[in-house]
Amino acid sequence: MTQQEAEARINELRDILNQANEAYYQKADPIMSDREFDEKLRELLEIEMEFDLQTPDSPSVRIGGRPTKTFPNVQHPVPMLSLDNTYSPEELDDFDRRVKKLLGHSDFDYMVELKYDGMALRLRYEDGKLRLGATRGDGTTGDDITPNIRTIEDIPLKLADQSSGIIEVRGEAFMNIDDFARMNQQRADEGLPVFANPRNATAGTLKLQDPKIVAQRPIRYFAYDLLFEDEEPDMTQEQKLNKLEDLGLQVCEHRKACRTLEEVHRLIEKWDAERHSHPFETDGVVIKINQERYRNELGQTAKAPRWAIAYKFEAEQAVTTIDKITLQVGRLGTITPVAELDPVELAGTTVKRATLHNEDEIRRKDIRPGDQVLVEKAGEIIPQVVKVVTPEETPRGKEFTMPETCPECGSELIKLPEEVAWRCVNIECPPQVRSRIEHFASRDAMDIDGLGEQIVDQLVSENLITTYTDLYELSIKDLTPLERMGEKSAGNLINAISESKNKPFDRVLFALGIRFVGTTVARDLAGGFGNIEALVNASEEELTAIDSIGPKIAQSVRLYFDDPKNLELIERLKHHGLQLEAEKKETTSSIFEDKTFVLTGALPSLTRKQATEMIEEHGGKTTSSVSKNTDYLLAGDSAGSKLEKAQKLGVEVISEERLLEMLNSQ
Repeated sequence: MTQQEAEARINELRDILNQANEAYYQKADPIMSDREFDEKLRELLEIEMEFDLQTPDSPSVRIGGRPTKTFPNVQHPVPMLSLDNTYSPEELDDFDRRVKKLLGHSDFDYMVELKYDGMALRLRYEDGKLRLGATRGDGTTGDDITPNIRTIEDIPLKLADQSSGIIEVRGEAFMNIDDFARMNQQRADEGLPVFANPRNATAGTLKLQDPKIVAQRPIRYFAYDLLFEDEEPDMTQEQKLNKLEDLGLQVCEHRKACRTLEEVHRLIEKWDAERHSHPFETDGVVIKINQERYRNELGQTAKAPRWAIAYKFEAEQAVTTIDKITLQVGRLGTITPVAELDPVELAGTTVKRATLHNEDEIRRKDIRPGDQVLVEKAGEIIPQVVKVVTPEETPRGKEFTMPETCPECGSELIKLPEEVAWRCVNIECPPQVRSRIEHFASRDAMDIDGLGEQIVDQLVSENLITTYTDLYELSIKDLTPLERMGEKSAGNLINAISESKNKPFDRVLFALGIRFVGTTVARDLAGGFGNIEALVNASEEELTAIDSIGPKIAQSVRLYFDDPKNLELIERLKHHGLQLEAEKKETTSSIFEDKTFVLTGALPSLTRKQATEMIEEHGGKTTSSVSKNTDYLLAGDSAGSKLEKAQKLGVEVISEERLLEMLNSQ
């Protein structure tokens, strides 16, 4: 492999792994199995090391997802590392040998615990009272979701021991399979979209901004680790789990201390055979050194502890035949090849389709129509083709070639140089129409109550709407003939659509569905340009002048506004009276005129919203990211990476107390 080939493959792998990380951690919608992810990660690391091409932002040195910008960030005093994965008895034997070599002896035992397929959470108790609940995030910084955590009944608001000082609890949030099924059925009955699996439902729920909705979801919690002041060096994992139970937390009953590796292997075989009998989903076991003192001695890498490993159960596999390869069009036009299979039973369900991810992956695996292939369910959820198993002597079909036009609308497909996916950029492409309308009506966008997936599907199928602008021309008379839509429900929906016209400019901007423009970017664009006309006419250079806007976002925004069809949609939204101009806020003074603030951490008495309003009221503005143009960083407790960047750039860091002093000195 040449240097140029290595750089090309590294960029490809990083793009694939970053997409997988985003899908798993941010969207709770995994696109590949753990095994496939680990294989690609291992390949990336090997090429980076061989050609000395490591970078700080590579997936090879990151743990997982970035914290979302819709919650306050909190820094973990002790990093929440991920675990290295192993998939075979031989790899587990290698782990055992490494541990014994590093320790220089075998005078320890293993604690083996069943691994839940859920979402890792950190809890912080002070004098027995729950003070913080946070996600793992990127391992060092997570999201403060304490209000949502407080709704989970398995998590005590007060510990049994009220004099225990500061205690950190690590554990897993999840849903039982039956509870998940009942919740999905209820959502289906109400015309709401259903979740793909319990893990997705758990992760998606905990990212919601409304704790009242979180409280209605059947989330459970099991604790698996305990950190506290004056921890005894001779403590064991078994004792920690017992202590957690004594404090009133739920702990996994499927655990056992094993003196030898042979015992571990036997227990894995037993639990693998029993995995479908549990009320929750499990994808493996976790093997940890039981004795705390040896954990400290073994230490950790940048990504994972050396004293623990996850053994993943083998995904169930089956051999079947690819009948044909079809193309699936996503909300933003991403084209995903799909293998249409001869039906095959797998992990208790009949599998008829499997994702092939993208054109490059098809070529890499040399997958063709008519091939016999090995199919597995990644995490027992996502069917995918592992490899071709067609006998060598069997004639094969033609190599797959990506069509030049969209299979749904016939528009020409495009592929940007730095991406692996082909896209259809026609916003009137039928599959995109439904998804774009659903996005437009979603909670963080126009928040149109009652406009769920099934209603959107009916409206489009009956030709009542073809774009989201058509929503504002609907009448009660149009809606009442629809299935399960009486006059009262129709009236409620029309009112909800009408009320959405009052949503602020940044919400409308997010609702447009411009690629890479999330809620935070939409807010920054709305604040930076003030109205839709200025934004439509902004050059890429003017767009990147906004602190949070990089070249990729600027390019995407320009591509959107360069399309005459999109400009026509905006004119129609303007005609219907939507807010396409940022609200001008009155100021009481100019003390912060031309000053830019960034907020981070938890302030002692002010909420972020209150602090932001206070700054804007006195002529200042706030942005989401620190840059050389930032005048002040307002920092509270648990300030994370923004504080480090501000200090590096020489940005003045102030406290809430200093902010109030500045205001009172006018």
